Amino acid sequence: MTQKAAYTISGEARPARWLVTCDHARNTVPDWVNGGDLGISPEDMARHIAYDVGAVGLSEALAERLDAPMIATDFSRLVIDPNRGEDDPTLVMKLYDGTIIPANRHADAAEVEKRLDRLHRPYHAAYEKLAARRDDTVICAIHSYTPQLRGRQPRPWQVAILHAPADPRLAREMIAALEAEGDLCVGDNQPYLGHLEGDSIDRHALAKGRPNVLIEVRNDLISTEEGQREWAERLAPILMRVLAESGI
Repeated sequence: MTQKAAYTISGEARPARWLVTCDHARNTVPDWVNGGDLGISPEDMARHIAYDVGAVGLSEALAERLDAPMIATDFSRLVIDPNRGEDDPTLVMKLYDGTIIPANRHADAAEVEKRLDRLHRPYHAAYEKLAARRDDTVICAIHSYTPQLRGRQPRPWQVAILHAPADPRLAREMIAALEAEGDLCVGDNQPYLGHLEGDSIDRHALAKGRPNVLIEVRNDLISTEEGQREWAERLAPILMRVLAESGI
């Protein structure tokens, strides 16, 4: 494993077309950001607002089964969100799912620039380098979501596929394949829409013409190593089959 200040890479030499990515892998706060403390409780730092619970374990297990490299962030999305463009107003969140983020309330342009320069940009530079290692790279982005936001209805989907209108090729086939499993409630651009201008897929897949699929798994299903392994074992053969049958 290669570890830098902003990211980790596993299986860099693996030969598959796939590149597995995990934008919201960890809830780490660098010590140079407010002394390593965003001013919220440990309970909040363990919630989905700080990172995608279970996503990095699933990404690791899935990448192994796909024989693919995997890149993951090593900083909390609350420090700066790598799945947002640099000019996105939600790049540094001040309020998320009912929790105020004190260390972000007065983050000025200079502070945001420092976080971009030390975390966001190095991650994306490494991401692009990995994606460019082959001309036929296929990106598989892994995320997770909470079963229920505060004050909202429970989310029924166990797994969801997010996609952009610009390139729904693999996404449509993945949705059909997952629905064919017969025991899954599958979200189609749920619980979120699948495209934000400047997000990771827009930047590294859509803008470069790379095939892609973004998978969201409900985080209560992958909060343990066992759950992560089970979902990796389930998703890997479906991904490989869908790609092979797509002719892409």
